[in-house]
Amino acid sequence: MNKITLVFIATLLLSSCGSKTQEKDNLVDNKDITETKNTAMKNVLFVLTSHDELGDTGEKTGFWVEEFAAPYYLLTDKGVNVTLASPKGGQPPIDPKSEQPDFQTPSTERYYKDQETQDKVSKTMKLSEVSHADYDAVFYPGGHGPLWDLAEDENSIKLIESFYNNNKTVAAVCHAPAIFKNTKNADGSPLVQGKKVTGFTNGEEDAVQLTDVVPFLVEDMLISNGGIYSKKDDWNPYAVEDGLLITGQNPASSELVAEKLLERLN
Repeated sequence: MNKITLVFIATLLLSSCGSKTQEKDNLVDNKDITETKNTAMKNVLFVLTSHDELGDTGEKTGFWVEEFAAPYYLLTDKGVNVTLASPKGGQPPIDPKSEQPDFQTPSTERYYKDQETQDKVSKTMKLSEVSHADYDAVFYPGGHGPLWDLAEDENSIKLIESFYNNNKTVAAVCHAPAIFKNTKNADGSPLVQGKKVTGFTNGEEDAVQLTDVVPFLVEDMLISNGGIYSKKDDWNPYAVEDGLLITGQNPASSELVAEKLLERLN
């Protein structure tokens, strides 16, 4: 075999390898494009707490930054349109503990540098002005605040039931599954009855020394309402999906809940 023939064969092989690599890259790019296109016109409502008093302790509470920021960016980066609401409208309170150095993540650091999103958070819609008809799903971030207001708020209760009864996903993480305290099925039974759910554990509440401060324990409430409650070891990421309900155990579970929600939207 002469040198010219060898050079010709080598050129063909290199050309073939380059072509296959390009095809593989194109497939990956096309998958990302398709996923973004699938969610580009989707609308998700985030409902944040308006409550800022941590019981009778004199301390402040509100929503937990990570539980808002991680799902918000995961969804919006995929083209999902996110609208924010709260019972009182305007600026919802942020739990000051969630701003402490030990609780920062890449998503929270991105939020602190993102003035546009901070401005958006400061101008939440009033929950009474929101309709399920305008959205494909609803997501509730946690923090201790929801235990006092969203668990009892009539507008929130009706909204969740409307989403569910119209075959739309309802997602909540950490303390936010407190929203299922008073929500009902059409037959009057608890919405979570017979459904797989999770939420902030009794052990986690005890670890932050607020068992005797909160109005109720999320784990106990979900079990009392007939939910099929499960959990991982304290502080481990864990999310459960059962039909239209998606719940997460703690702050570390925020992205898992958002990923499951994104899959539902696709």
